[in-house]
Amino acid sequence: MNYKAVNIITGENQLKKGSIVSYPNRGNYGNANYSGNCTGEIIKDLLTFYKPTKFVECFSGSGTGMDVAKALGITNSVHLDLNNGFDLLKDEIPTGFDFCFSHPPYWDIIKYANHQYQTTEDIQKSDISQIDSYEEFITKLNNINLKIYNSLLNNGRHAILIGDVKKKGKYYSTFKDLEFYGDIESHVIKVQHNTSSSKKNYSNYNFIPIAHEHLIILRKRSIWQLPVTVVEKVNKSIKESLLISWRELLQASLQHLGGTATLNEIYCLIHDSTKAQKNQYWKEKVRQTLQIHNNFESVERGVWKLSIA
Repeated sequence: MNYKAVNIITGENQLKKGSIVSYPNRGNYGNANYSGNCTGEIIKDLLTFYKPTKFVECFSGSGTGMDVAKALGITNSVHLDLNNGFDLLKDEIPTGFDFCFSHPPYWDIIKYANHQYQTTEDIQKSDISQIDSYEEFITKLNNINLKIYNSLLNNGRHAILIGDVKKKGKYYSTFKDLEFYGDIESHVIKVQHNTSSSKKNYSNYNFIPIAHEHLIILRKRSIWQLPVTVVEKVNKSIKESLLISWRELLQASLQHLGGTATLNEIYCLIHDSTKAQKNQYWKEKVRQTLQIHNNFESVERGVWKLSIA
């Protein structure tokens, strides 16, 4: 594959500078009116950095990757999206490849089928940006990413650009919740520009707006083995921990009890904690801790309150 990179690169490839990249200008690639599409500059940097033999783009959207490929003189690239009739959930990827760039929807923040483009009802059902359940969205995106891995040639790479979402006060970390197939070779932070949230005025501005995306480079290093990176969220009770201090345990207890409590109420709450179970004289330790720390204040005999000043 021949690259006409010298003719179109206006600056140094940002991936050569480090793992934080910023592209204020999207370049003359794709349809600028197609919401949610990424800058072609990052695809250009990826292709000129890795110089693959066969480039496949999944979630090709408005044609950004295709325009970059044309500008680089790449004539054998493949670009797959629902808006050109390819269903990543159901259809078989038609070719092997050594490099894939994918830029999936950021859950349902921007809906695509019959919003950014018109299509049939059947096609719309396969649009993962229409999924209400975050868990279902993650599951289906995992299935697509596994399909990409299976089609990837050994030693090939999948570069996936993903973004986290904040919705109704809750942070959804796509980066944390996705399964990653293959070895994580690089993790690049991309600064976001011209986001819709940056143009809004919020009445209660008590949160940090998301202004970055994750570019994960996954490498396939074995023909038969399937390395999977999974982050599992587990809810545990701090009462079960031996690492928690007595001060921390009593702070949590008083918070749970409304800020003020009797010794008996505290005893009843933490009697089954690991700290208490491991200490024969745990009640004495409770009283000692309450007395020596200025986070706790005696209200009257046998009654304590939390005092954080």
